[in-house]
Amino acid sequence: MVQIRAVSLLDEPVWRELWAGYLSFYETEIDEATTASTFARVVDGRQINGALAWEGDTAVGLVHWLTHPATWSMRPYCYLEDLFVSPAARGDGVGTALIEHVTTWARSNACHKVYWLTAAGNSTARSLYDRVARDTGFVQYAISL
Repeated sequence: MVQIRAVSLLDEPVWRELWAGYLSFYETEIDEATTASTFARVVDGRQINGALAWEGDTAVGLVHWLTHPATWSMRPYCYLEDLFVSPAARGDGVGTALIEHVTTWARSNACHKVYWLTAAGNSTARSLYDRVARDTGFVQYAISL
């Protein structure tokens, strides 16, 4: 059975392993200073929240989320920024459990909604997302600064 708990300082080695897998999946690299800062902010929990999914003594997934004010609601939105499940644990319900964890947290923190983005071609993840949420039809654009 999957157990989910907040990321702690002691989790840094397993968090880094999952983080590296996530970055590799998206074929990207992030410098060490940003990775260290991300971990510190996740553990601190004031800007970014984070949790790990465990199967026994093995960390098999991670999720990060944050909230922000919204113009279409008086309540904050909850943005699920990162979700990753190790390849060996995919199909075991870990992704669903991580999304449910964030959704439960968002409800208890009076958020208006939980939302996230994914790559259009990420068909495995999208099959899960289509079961637990609705596709809003929006397309993301970005300007790197």
